[in-house]
Amino acid sequence: MMNAIYSYERYFAPAGRILVGVFFLLAGVGKVMGIAGTAAYITSVGLPAGTALAWLAGIFLIATGASLITGFKAKDSACLLAVYTLLVSFLFHAPNTWDADPSQQMAFMKNMAILGGLLVMTAHLKR
Repeated sequence: MMNAIYSYERYFAPAGRILVGVFFLLAGVGKVMGIAGTAAYITSVGLPAGTALAWLAGIFLIATGASLITGFKAKDSACLLAVYTLLVSFLFHAPNTWDADPSQQMAFMKNMAILGGLLVMTAHLKR
């Protein structure tokens, strides 16, 4: 039984890290490929310098996603992505928007689930 558990840990932990990494890498590529739309969305919530923030977010997501995929500095990237996910959840999908747009609640809850996975990674990945 212990060998089976070790096998799960051996294969499932990297698979989860890679899947979450791909999620963020593709999100970053999407932001960069649609920089004008990303900038407009950032500006729509009242943040300044939408284009600069869009580029920063896209590059950040590509770099940290690639880090999770490759395993290089993955613990640090998971921690940074946890902070990023919490921040963007409250900036773009805040509970005060749920009545006007119920899909924002689903986006917020999805982000909280991803945040949970990132926190587990941060706690358990080796340096």
